[in-house]
Amino acid sequence: MLKELKTFLAVVRHGTFARAGGQIGLTQSAVSAQIQRLEDELGFALFDRTGRSANLNAAGKRTFEVAQELFEVYARLATQGAASESRGLLRVGAITSVQSSLLVDAIQRFRAASPGWRIRVSPGVSLNLLAQVDSGELDLAVIIKPPFALPSELKWHLLASEAFVLLVPRKLAQEPWRALLAREPLIRYDRNSFGGRLVDRFLKRMRINVDDVVELDELQGIVGLVTAGVGIAIVPRAATLHIPSSVRTLTLGDDTFYREVGIVERKTANQQGAAHEFAAYLRATVIRRTL
Repeated sequence: MLKELKTFLAVVRHGTFARAGGQIGLTQSAVSAQIQRLEDELGFALFDRTGRSANLNAAGKRTFEVAQELFEVYARLATQGAASESRGLLRVGAITSVQSSLLVDAIQRFRAASPGWRIRVSPGVSLNLLAQVDSGELDLAVIIKPPFALPSELKWHLLASEAFVLLVPRKLAQEPWRALLAREPLIRYDRNSFGGRLVDRFLKRMRINVDDVVELDELQGIVGLVTAGVGIAIVPRAATLHIPSSVRTLTLGDDTFYREVGIVERKTANQQGAAHEFAAYLRATVIRRTL
């Protein structure tokens, strides 16, 4: 029932089944099916089904309050048995591009300062990690800033802004980027990711029709495809990205856009001290690398 309750909370926060599905990575029909299962399990309806909005009825409002309390209790289970505030389990989510860079340094420094704490790292895409922080499954996560307002229970700390560039084979490096995008096959940054959505918006804003031949979320994999001659790609210039000598990066000039990488955490985190300490090490790592 926990899965259905998470979906229920998302529907309440975002107002419609469709919008909730977009935020937690489910189709509208999947959200509807989960809500129906939850209502069947509880034995009563949760919403007044009029129009497109998901309006809670009286029973739904009471269920919403209880569900929030349930997840707050569930989030505390990981620290049961910890001897003191200096011990416990810190649950961290991270997108792929920071796991081998920022995360390594922060974990090393955090463990040196707080050896009683264990750390569990959950990989994933930004949308899913955001939902896990929102539901209390993670204490914090390093993600790409979403292109929509965060729920009021969450707060955001910027770590870095990464400029998007065009990756091309070396033989095409002297040609204008607009002409290349209009002519060459495009290896597209997955539009289900926040970074991929930024690329999609850029292309639409520039009114460039592209021939996209492959779509994936793994940035180093995109570099590999450009290296193999499959096409060109627009990617963020992430610190961990290894670009071989056979590939060139072209700037987008005055049309350059950025993805923001940062930390998202709950305002009322159960492990605020440890989460804040870990977040501070992440920020210190970024500062140290920019000096």
